[in-house]
Amino acid sequence: MTRTPFLKAGHAPTLFAAFLYFDMSFMVWVMLGPLGVQIARDLALTPAQKGLMVATPVLAGALLRIVMGVLVDHLRPKMTGLIGQIVVLIGLVWAQFSGVATYFDVLVIGLFLGMAGASFAAALPLASRWYPPEHHGTALGIAGAGNSGTVFAALLAPGLAVAFGWQNVFGLAMIPLVVTLALYWKLAKDSPECPAPKPLAAYLEVLRDHDAWWFMFFYSVTFGGFVGLASSLTIYFNDQYTLNPVVAGYFTAACVFAGSMVRPLGGLVADRIGGIRSLSLVYLIAAATLGTASSGLKSDWLALAVFVVAMLSFGVGNGAVFQLVPQRFRKEIGVMTGLVGMAGGLGGFYLASSLGYSKQLSGSYQAGLLLFAALALLAMVGLSAVKTRWRTTWGAAHLTTARI
Repeated sequence: MTRTPFLKAGHAPTLFAAFLYFDMSFMVWVMLGPLGVQIARDLALTPAQKGLMVATPVLAGALLRIVMGVLVDHLRPKMTGLIGQIVVLIGLVWAQFSGVATYFDVLVIGLFLGMAGASFAAALPLASRWYPPEHHGTALGIAGAGNSGTVFAALLAPGLAVAFGWQNVFGLAMIPLVVTLALYWKLAKDSPECPAPKPLAAYLEVLRDHDAWWFMFFYSVTFGGFVGLASSLTIYFNDQYTLNPVVAGYFTAACVFAGSMVRPLGGLVADRIGGIRSLSLVYLIAAATLGTASSGLKSDWLALAVFVVAMLSFGVGNGAVFQLVPQRFRKEIGVMTGLVGMAGGLGGFYLASSLGYSKQLSGSYQAGLLLFAALALLAMVGLSAVKTRWRTTWGAAHLTTARI
């Protein structure tokens, strides 16, 4: 089979629109994390409440990805993305003009921000349907680099909160979101290969396939680790090393930048050497780094270095998983994106909330980090169990040009 050059294979304006939508959505999705130190101080939150505060948007985003996945197949990705952006803007308008004054209010705005996290289920199919299988890893890696929006949240939100008050950061976030909405409307275009909508009952059929559950588990570790840490590290660095909110935000931004920037590399590497090889190394490094971090490193700079390596591994893993998913479930990519994305969000919710509860119950983050490291090792074992079957069935050389 002949490989089409990447730049000629798809639709560049749509790929850019998908990236920008994903980027700005992720910025607001995790913004409660970078604002968490100031919010917790003003509302006198316990460690468990802080953990649940930053985990709520992650959980909402996970569950809403299923809804978005269904809408993608029925309304097509572009319209689904427009709806998601409008819902997020409505939530930000409410937060800015009605005020966020109680812990309950924080959880409510967290639910609205969850719709931004669900952007994953629209942005990735919007991009992937334009590209042939041999370029899925690269295309989805570029679109998925919208994870970098979490960098902007960590870099900017704490400083803006100091300058204008954390309540006003919600209003300031509306500015880039409105610009993004306009560009998305202008540039994004649905692929002519969008499959016909299926009956709602048909979406449950994919769950009968064991591979669907494997992909959900694998992504719950890679993306769950990424977004769980992105949501929690500002609070972690503040609690563990008494860094002020702005400096803790800078430390978090460095970690998140590492994880988000290598997502395209993860897809590219998986295209070259195969997603299975990539993921095997990812899980080993993730387990090792989280285990090291759980020991309570004495130096904040050493902790930063360890978490940067952890986020690098999770970022590569995110790209690798979505190099594999379209090969196995091309016709069901809309619903699978929703299901796998949901699982990733659930993994992030578990990590963020467990860190809060670990801190409250034991006075340390050790248990939360060790348990997630154990999940990474379990994922590596699971990958070893399925790799031979995958490579000899749907990943066989005579069926696809993509490396499995």
